[in-house]
Amino acid sequence: FRGESCSALSHCVILSTPQSLTSHRFSIFSPQSSLYGHATMLMIPVLVLLSLLDPVSPQARCAPGQACDPRQRRDAGGRGGVYEHLGGAPRRRKLYCATKYHLQIHPNGKIDGSLEENNPLSIMEITAVDVGVVAIKGLFSGRYLAMNDKGRLYASVGTDVISSSNCEFLERIHELGYNTYASKRRASAKRQWYVSINGKGRPRRGFKTRSTDKASLFLPRVLGNKDHEMVRRLRDSQSAQHRSRRQYRARKGRGRRPDD
Repeated sequence: FRGESCSALSHCVILSTPQSLTSHRFSIFSPQSSLYGHATMLMIPVLVLLSLLDPVSPQARCAPGQACDPRQRRDAGGRGGVYEHLGGAPRRRKLYCATKYHLQIHPNGKIDGSLEENNPLSIMEITAVDVGVVAIKGLFSGRYLAMNDKGRLYASVGTDVISSSNCEFLERIHELGYNTYASKRRASAKRQWYVSINGKGRPRRGFKTRSTDKASLFLPRVLGNKDHEMVRRLRDSQSAQHRSRRQYRARKGRGRRPDD
């Protein structure tokens, strides 16, 4: 039985019998609900602790034997202080100088700048050889950027050029957002020699350069679609040449007669 009484202010009070109060199995004041409430409150800090120990956000995975830096890793083309490419594959970039020229390496060993946006000779492979030290290779020329003891830029070729100090450059991020590349041979000198392309697309001698010159500031550009297409064609051509050489050696081997 339930009775309802309403006042003149339209406030209604619902009166319930003891049977209606006991019709529900649990009440907020019952011992059973109190136990469930305590259990729920105890689960909350446990879940928080588990979320801290095993976060949902992805963590940087480090290779065995390498130190893991918890900071976000970014390549030298970005603005981070950690070199993501250490120990990894070469970065393919186009080095765009602040003088509006792309650094390019010719097959004949010449170094200069190009105003062309899609020049295959401007595609570089930048490989880390030490912390903050890189080697720059022209992908299509197959030669490495180098600086001799007179400060002249040239393109070196050979299997051991990676170990030559002429082909190693200190890669630093300039405060203006560009990168600078200084010869490792002059790392201990008071004044370093930088890779530099002047306003006419010509390389400057190392002793005439400064880190603040526009000609010494480079922006590593990510390859575009046309650049990737040129790289794909180059790889296909190289693969075809390798297959031709293998087939030639196989035919030559079959043509030989065994010694009696």
